[in-house]
Formats: sequence, structure tokens, C-alpha cells
Amino acid sequence: MDRNTLSAGASLVIAVICAFAAPLQMRAQDPKTPYPSMAPVDQYLMPDRDAEIALARSAAPDAISRDATILVLGRHGYEAAVEGKNGFVCAVERGWTAPPDNLEFWNPKNRSPICYNPPAVRSVLPLIIKRAELVLAGKTIAQIQEWEKAAFARKDLPTILEPGAMSYMMSKEGYLTDDGGHNLAHLMFYTPVMEKTKWGADVPNSPVILLQTGPPEPFTVFLVPTGKWSDGTQAPMPK
Repeated sequence: MDRNTLSAGASLVIAVICAFAAPLQMRAQDPKTPYPSMAPVDQYLMPDRDAEIALARSAAPDAISRDATILVLGRHGYEAAVEGKNGFVCAVERGWTAPPDNLEFWNPKNRSPICYNPPAVRSVLPLIIKRAELVLAGKTIAQIQEWEKAAFARKDLPTILEPGAMSYMMSKEGYLTDDGGHNLAHLMFYTPVMEKTKWGADVPNSPVILLQTGPPEPFTVFLVPTGKWSDGTQAPMPK
């Protein structure tokens, strides 16, 4: 997977999310993919609304997620299921929050719980919400890329990243990728577009991983494993 590209956030996702695994780097060079196109919409939806709310909340410690706004995915995009009061927004992202060249972009099994903090809600989440709408409207990856590029140029999407933007992805129940253990407890930090050397990412023994970087998105995303799930129990660290 090419971490230096991201086309409509995310997840934002989640998904979005497979860059931490070395096996994926090898798989990304394989021209064959098990998910060449979008699956039927029903395969991406969770029929149990309460289960999706609970899964979304599991992205962050209860002290954060219990007062967060919760989004659930409907047939036309994300809908508010619970109105929060702390400024955080939690949702379950799907595979299409990953960069468009990710081989699991259309993976219908992907369930990536995430909680955005208030700065990320305002400057990153709008991209994630719009991408879901485009996908569910039947747009191709190429059409999504073109729309996002034009939207940033028109400033229909936030072009300035708010300081302190980050998100929690610490759910024990998520399914982020077909590789390995299917999951990784981590935090994501959004910065203005910059080189990974500024964060010491992807060097021996550094916990910081470069996940993705713009343009057209006005941000770079760094991933940091936490070693703990949102319930406080121990989580495996990536090799």
C-alpha cells in the first residue's frame, strides 16, 4: 500500500487503517485483489442499530465515548443515532476510508470503530461523511477522487486542519483488515502535511507509523499503537 497517497477521511477509516501491517505492503504489489468492486450495499450495513452504536462507542474509553455523538451508517450515508455533549463523534467506518489503492477498499467485512475529538470532527470528519455518501450513491473510485480534488479546490471541504486533531481506534471488536489478527488498538494524529521524519515515523523501534498524507487532503496522519484496548485490557503491539 502506498502510504503517501490518500483519496478521500475516515477514517477517515478506518480503514485507512491497514498501513500498519508489513504483509499489506507486499499484498499491495499484487495485481490480484479479492475485492475488485463494491459489494451489494446490504453487506456494508449493520442491521442491528444498537449493535452498531455499541461498536462505535467501543473505539474510545467509556469516559469519552459515553457522552459522544454516535453516527450509524444508513443506505445513503451516516445518520446521527445519539446526540452527545462532549464534542466527540464516534462511528463505525468501512473499508472505503482507506486510500483508494488499498486492496481492501471494498472489503465488506471491514468494521472500523473510531472516535474523533472536536478538532477532528470539524476538520477531518466532513471528508469521511462525504465519502460514504459518494460510495453509497454508486460512485467509482475515480469519480470519488475527482470529486474530492474539486471539493478541496472549491473549499467545499475544510482546507485548514485544526490544531490538536486526533482520533481513537481502540476497539477490541473491530475488524480492520483481513491480515493477521484483524485489529490494532491505536490513536491517530492529524497534522499539517509534513514529512514523516518530523515525527520520527517508520524508523527502527519508533512506535510512530505514517499512515497517509495529502494532498489533496490538507493533512498527514500518524498512527501510534496504544498497547491497550478501550476497556483497559492489554492489546497486542504490531511487529
